[in-house]
Amino acid sequence: MSDMSNDQTTRWTVTVSKETDLALRSFLGQRGMRKGDISKFIEEAVRWRMFNTTRRQVQDAFADLSAEEVESLVDEAVTATRQQARRAAPSPGA
Repeated sequence: MSDMSNDQTTRWTVTVSKETDLALRSFLGQRGMRKGDISKFIEEAVRWRMFNTTRRQVQDAFADLSAEEVESLVDEAVTATRQQARRAAPSPGA
């Protein structure tokens, strides 16, 4: 995760239990992190949660397909994306 300037951030007000607050501060402190690292931790946790939720949804949507069928769909998507990228890329010398 990269550091962002203030014009690229949004301030949130987050409410958690005292137990969660103390546990997180202890967790971060054990790893040499400080109070200011709470925002970084929350952002990373949110990103992971969204990724895992999306991954689970995709797995569920394709659960009835075999591994070979899924691999074939992925290969087709990669090929199509690469073809689109090549068409959109400026030609050499242009």
